Order: sequence, then structure tokens, then C-alpha cells
Amino acid sequence: ELMASLQSRLQVLWEEQELVLLEVRECARWGEELEVTVRDLCKPNEFERYMMFIGDLEKVVNLLLCLSSRLARVQNALSRMDGSTEAEEKQSLHERHELLSRQREDAKDLKENLDRRERVVSGILAKYLTEEQLQDYQHFVQVKTSLLIEQKDLEEQIKFFEEQLENLEQSIP
Repeated sequence: ELMASLQSRLQVLWEEQELVLLEVRECARWGEELEVTVRDLCKPNEFERYMMFIGDLEKVVNLLLCLSSRLARVQNALSRMDGSTEAEEKQSLHERHELLSRQREDAKDLKENLDRRERVVSGILAKYLTEEQLQDYQHFVQVKTSLLIEQKDLEEQIKFFEEQLENLEQSIP
């Protein structure tokens, strides 16, 4: 029953993932349309700033999500430690936790820098776009970010349930 429940949950997650991937493709098309508009209206150096911001947005959000996910896994491993855990393993986990915490703080600094750049890009675009187009751009940035987060969350949940199912299958003779 437990295996069937896990399989069922995985199926739901895979279907959700497919829907999110459709939304990601739709958002990408929307981004391409926006890119054409910005290229047509802005100076080349302003367009370059826009393109760098959009490219870095995905990289920085993915970096933050990845580091947060890895940090959570290490924190879970640390919380499961008990008296039988070897000292070497404890030390390794603590070192990884410290390293990932520092890396996540650095990534947060990158995100703050990216937020400042977004304000600069918005200021540039405000000179060229209508109020409606500017709102579309801002909505695009929000949707792109939320889809990246949703996509990563689904990947993590799928990975978790697949591991649970695999562990359960291995435990049954």
C-alpha cells in the first residue's frame, strides 16, 4: 500500500512537472517577444544590460535554490546524527554546512546586486516602454523567477519520493 501511495504521489508530481515545463516554455516565448521589443526600442548598450540581467537572473536564482537545497540536506543529516555517528563524518558534515552557509551568503549578495541591476534596467526600460509594457516586463521577471522556484521544488520532491520508493523496494525481500 505504501509503495502504491508513493507511486501515485510520484505520478501526480510528474504531471505537475509537465505542466510547469509547459509554463516555462510559454514564459520563454514571452521573454523572446519582450527581447525583440527591447532590442527595437533601446540603444545597443542598454539592450546588452537588459540581456545580461535576464541571463543572470536565472543563474543567480538557480544558484540560490541549489545551495539552499544542499544546505537543507546537510542540516537534515546533521539532525539525524547520534552517538553512533563517526567523528570523521560529523566533522565532514559540519565543514560542509559551514562552506554551504558561506556560499549561500555570497549568493545572497549576488541576488542583492542583481536586484539593484533590475532597478537600473527598469529605469532604462521606463524611458522606452509604455506603462503597460513596463508592467508586462516586471510581471515577466516575477513569473520567470517563480517558475524557476516551482521547477526546482518539484525536482526536489520527485527526487525525495523516488529515493523513498527505492529504499522501500530494497527493504522488501
